[in-house]
Amino acid sequence: MNPERQYHSLDDFLASKMSHVDGVLDDGFGYGFPVKGREIDAVVLFADISGFSTRTLDMSPAETLIYVQNFFAWVTEEALRGRPGIVDKYIGDEVMVIYSKEFGSEDPFVDAVQAAAAMSRRDVLAYRPHMGIASGPVIVGYAGTPMRYNVSVFGAPVALAARCAGVRQFEDSDQVISSTIAFPAVDWADRALDDVLPPGGPASPQPADYRVFELQEPREVPMKGLDMVEVREIYNTGMWMPTQSAEDRARESLTSLTRHGRYWPRSDNPPA
Repeated sequence: MNPERQYHSLDDFLASKMSHVDGVLDDGFGYGFPVKGREIDAVVLFADISGFSTRTLDMSPAETLIYVQNFFAWVTEEALRGRPGIVDKYIGDEVMVIYSKEFGSEDPFVDAVQAAAAMSRRDVLAYRPHMGIASGPVIVGYAGTPMRYNVSVFGAPVALAARCAGVRQFEDSDQVISSTIAFPAVDWADRALDDVLPPGGPASPQPADYRVFELQEPREVPMKGLDMVEVREIYNTGMWMPTQSAEDRARESLTSLTRHGRYWPRSDNPPA
């Protein structure tokens, strides 16, 4: 599918395709709830901000909003640039992106890995996102009640991708890395790293044989509710030395909004 003609949302996709399930069930109390969705094979990319709670502890709510929105704007651009993915949702400091052949991907797993690598490679504000990827059967379906509906993706790969994003490097490792991409070892199969992430990278100022990403050997890690899972990780050994932190940028941005009359902070002593 031409990226310029891709689906812009899961709602668009579900409205354009035949559903595999479409009915109304009783909730046990006499109220009906709809079940409507389409089953697909997909790859889930999950990313969140490293140390979010600690890094935003001293920020005002408005500064935190700017901080998170800056992150979402950046990772979404990297995730979808030239790739037929769909953003499922933004929650707190987390973003979930879906890739599928039904959305136009030739190899959804490779699209997800390359998107994660782009996030890592161009992390100019040093958000250092945690990134997890998992693939398998999911269903794109409506969730909610008649009061409010959303379309989202459901299935084991969603939870697995989130768990993979929580994988940390070896405790005994002294290797300096800026970010990691983790996924079940079975998803990588027999791919070659140079085929998925060619040395140097697109528009890289480094020599053609420069290797910033390193594929780690499989290892088993404990995952909540899943026992031990064999994963592989891609480490980015390059480090950004930002001239400005994401935190300082958020604070300066709010100052700019205030100076231009675009921020009206709530008064603690409103007029009687």
